[in-house]
Parts: sequence; C-alpha cells; structure tokens
Amino acid sequence: MVSAGAVVFLLLGTGSVFAGVAWASRDTDEPVSTPSPSITTPDPRPVSTLPATASRLRTCSIAGAAADGRLATLYGTVIRADTGEVLFDRNGSTPAPPASVLKVLTAAAAISVLGPDFRITTSVYEGSSPGTIVLVGRGDTTLSRLPVGQESVYAGAPKLQTLAEGVIAQYSARHPDVPITNVVLDSSYWSSGDAWEPTWREDQRTEGYQAPATALQVDGDRDNPRAAVSPRSTDPVGRAGNAFLDALRAADTSGTVVDPAVATSLGTAVGTDVLAEVQSQPLRTLLPQMLLPSDNMLGEMLARITSKQSGGNGSAASLQGTITSQLTRWGVPATGIVIKDGSGLSPQNAVPTNALTILLRSVRDGVDGLDAVRDGLPVAGKSGTISSRFTGDNAVARGNVFAKSGMIRGSYTLAGIINSADGTPLVFSFFAARDGVESGARAALDTLTTAAFRCGDNLSNN
Repeated sequence: MVSAGAVVFLLLGTGSVFAGVAWASRDTDEPVSTPSPSITTPDPRPVSTLPATASRLRTCSIAGAAADGRLATLYGTVIRADTGEVLFDRNGSTPAPPASVLKVLTAAAAISVLGPDFRITTSVYEGSSPGTIVLVGRGDTTLSRLPVGQESVYAGAPKLQTLAEGVIAQYSARHPDVPITNVVLDSSYWSSGDAWEPTWREDQRTEGYQAPATALQVDGDRDNPRAAVSPRSTDPVGRAGNAFLDALRAADTSGTVVDPAVATSLGTAVGTDVLAEVQSQPLRTLLPQMLLPSDNMLGEMLARITSKQSGGNGSAASLQGTITSQLTRWGVPATGIVIKDGSGLSPQNAVPTNALTILLRSVRDGVDGLDAVRDGLPVAGKSGTISSRFTGDNAVARGNVFAKSGMIRGSYTLAGIINSADGTPLVFSFFAARDGVESGARAALDTLTTAAFRCGDNLSNN
C-alpha cells in the first residue's frame, strides 16, 4: 500500500510538473484565464551552496560500563583528538573534583609560564652581619640531604652537600678569621603561613603524602628521602636548616669555618652577594617526577613557583587566576574550574571533564612545550600509578592508555590519551565521584576506558 501510494504521489507530482512546464511554455499571444486569488506562489526555498556532508552513525556503546554502580555519579567526556568531535558525554559540563588529575593542569600552566628548561635555584648569600649567612629557598622540594652519589626519590636532585661545600670554600676565602655563627633560613619566597591548605586532611601529612608547602625544604620533608610515601613534619623549614648545618659541618674539614655553637634563625635575605647556589633538574625532568608517582609536593611547589614567575604572590589563593589564565592559551574555558591547590588534594577543587579534554588534545599534540606533559603521563600496565592496573579483560588496553589517575575521599579519576584499537586517537576524562564511591571505582574506570579503546571511532553517545 505504501509503494502504491508513492507511485500515485509520483504520478500526481509528475502531472503537476508537466502542467507547470506547459504554463511556462505557453504562447504569449494566447488568451489565458486569471489565476484564482486563493493560490499563492511561495518564495523559492534557499539552497545551500556547501557540499553535502554525511553524519557518521556510530553503533558501539559503552553505556553499560558507564552505568557501573561502582562509579557512583559519572562525569565523563571522550572526544576524537584529531577533530575535536565529542563522541561521549555524561555530565561533562558539570564541575567535579579531579583529585590528582589536577596535576595535569598544574603541569600545563608551569610549562606555559616557566618553559621546559626552567630550573629552581637555591642560594646562600652573605648575611648583613659578620658570621651570618642566609639560606634562601625558592620552592625546590627535590633538594636532598643525601650525600653525593646517593639518590633520593628525585633522581638527579641537587645536594645540600654540594651547596655546603661551595659555601665553605667561598666563605673561608673571604672571611678567614670570622667563623659562621648564624644561618638565617629564608622561606619568604611565598608566605610560610600559607603552606597548609585548610581543606587538606591531616593524615595526608602523618601518613606521608604531603607536607606543608614551604619554599624552603629538603627531600619533600620526608623522614626517609628514598621513600615516595614517608611521614612528614610540621616544620619543613626548621628541618631543612638542621640538615644544612650538618652539611656545613661535614664540609668544614678544617673545623675552623663553622663555629661549634652555630645556630639557625628565621629571616629574609637583604643582600645579593652569592656564596653558592645549586639548581634543580629542568622542568621537563621534574614533570615526570610529579606525574608518574603523583607527587603532591612537586605539584604544590610548581604551582606556587608558576604563580610567582607570572607576577603573583605564590599564595594558594593566587592559583585560581594563575592556572586558569594560562589554560586559555589552549582554548580551555575557565567556567566551572575551581583551583584550591596544585596537587589536587583539596576536595573543593572542581573541573568539568569537557574542559579537561580540550587541554588534553593540546597535550597529545605536544604543542607549546606540552610534549613534556604528555611524555610524563603514566602508561597503563607499564609505568607510574597505573602500572599495575588494566588487568584481566582490560589488559588489551595496556600500552595504549596514557593517563593521570587520581584518588581522594569521594572522588576517583582517570584522564588522558587513548590510542584506540582502530587507530583513532581519543582523549578522555572520567571522574567517579560523590556519595558512595569507593576503591572499586578504579577497576570500573579501567573497564570504561578499555570499552572506549575497543570502540574507537565507532564510539556512540547512546
């Protein structure tokens, strides 16, 4: 019946066309009747001059994996990295806690302001009175008290030993008859009173994940410089000062340069006469040291240094403007982004997943130095915090997912780059958050990411 109707319609339409042709081809001298006033001729419909394009019908759904109850509330976005086409979205425009995935934003802002070759300098200056020297920190948490030849968790880190030996050599040459009696500890690069974000949990310090973010400290203020997770103190500046005194005494082989009663005090350098300096590894090396193990201290320090170097005061409050302003360089909108720290430890941090994937496109392409961020991302089944993840059925994605993971109370996250099974480059951001989310969310995130890997360009938003 449908076919018959179509034929009738076609015939009727054809008759109308022929009638129109006859009318248009009439002899102008032939009398014609006046058209009925009830019949109007519509204006011609506009026709696009652009070539017709087809919309891809995608049929591979990851809705089942996205509905896993272990994810609690899912915030997620997947886009094609090469075209920017959004393939999957669940609450993508709603800000949610990124946990340590925030370190990707910190790393990008640091690259933008500091550049990949930037090094952090720690200096010792002549003091304003005889017998006084000033140790000035500028945020190098990698500075180590271990002797030369021994590595801390930060491979290639500068040593207090090197700094102390330089000080002893210079000071003894300049002041052969005046021993060092006072070492001033200067952590004023930013305010030490702003070193602990109030929303951080105290057990992050005692269990060994975070110390107060002071501009002067050594070994990330760890009890054990060789352990990534090691209890921290409440006084990183004082601990750094004591370690420096030990290094000075060890470097003073004659026993005449450092007074036996030498002491430390807090203060600010007033001169610029340098006795010795050491520098950190370049930023391109520090970023993997932050991203692979998810080092919170490096996240805090790099964020604060980025603030200072961009004209801010290095405060926690300054990070909101510092980081979001740099992200606009890659088209990331500031709407909905809340930044309370540089590490992601604060539950008050918030980022929409669709904004994060915009940044990840540029990270994947390695533009403007962001290759240093891309190359520092953990690799599923191979390195960093996801080296032991993506097991069982998800093992197929090992080596093909390059992503930063995160975990704080109430939020489990994973975001990065997928080299999908069909060769399509994807970037993704998945946050499992809010009430009810627990550690099982990690495996659920792996499964969801693997599902996107399998779908590739056929990934459907249904």
